[in-house]
Amino acid sequence: MTELLLAEEGPVLRATMNRPERLNALSPGLIEALRELFVGLYWRRDIRVVVLEGAGRAFSAGLDLKGGTALPDASVTEALASQRRISEIVIAMRRSPQPIVALVDGPAAGGGFALALASDIRIATPRTRMNAAFIRIGLSACDIGVSYFLPRMVGASVAADYMLTGRFMDAQTALRLGLVSEVVTPEEIRAAGDRFVGQMLAATPLGLRLTKDALNHAIDMGSLEAVIAMEDRNQVLTARDANFAEGVAAFLEKRPPRYRPD
Repeated sequence: MTELLLAEEGPVLRATMNRPERLNALSPGLIEALRELFVGLYWRRDIRVVVLEGAGRAFSAGLDLKGGTALPDASVTEALASQRRISEIVIAMRRSPQPIVALVDGPAAGGGFALALASDIRIATPRTRMNAAFIRIGLSACDIGVSYFLPRMVGASVAADYMLTGRFMDAQTALRLGLVSEVVTPEEIRAAGDRFVGQMLAATPLGLRLTKDALNHAIDMGSLEAVIAMEDRNQVLTARDANFAEGVAAFLEKRPPRYRPD
């Protein structure tokens, strides 16, 4: 059975981690498929938004400790290579020009938590539970980008709370902290994701890509002047794009835009 299901719906790609019997735990095959997907998306201008979800009753339970993913007897070189195969996924997710909407229904633990944090928007359900599970199995909680993403999203003190203990964060807490955008029922989560996708598709293809790009860089830029310089560049680029005129016309005429592919 394919461990990662991909369905293209026009400019939208739906990626479903498909190991429901293992709560979508990250097997070597699923890790490879996710990395290849997000690395390849860098060059896909026809895909404008990605929706990431898990099959069944979990988003992802993290590393598959029973499936041969962990290598406790490996050499340092082998262990580092194995670690990089996983960590490159979140680097590729942030480098991907497409916004990623994560439908986090059920557990998102360890590596699953990292995948949710590396997405651009997260939608939860009442049964969502997220944690930095690594520290509970003898590892550091600082893994797969979690120590980068979480403090920037919820603050250093709150991040320390959850990373030093490995305790679970429920959906309502995640909503209060701003980590998720909405909490909806499992039956409503796809429709909620589709609403975000529809609103994103109202932006021009170039405007959407450059917005994600600028947000990524602005988080780490050292000054307001550097951020403004990047924003000024992006506004000039998007204003010169052929789709800008269509975006203005659609807004004034109160109709959906009809953008040309770029």
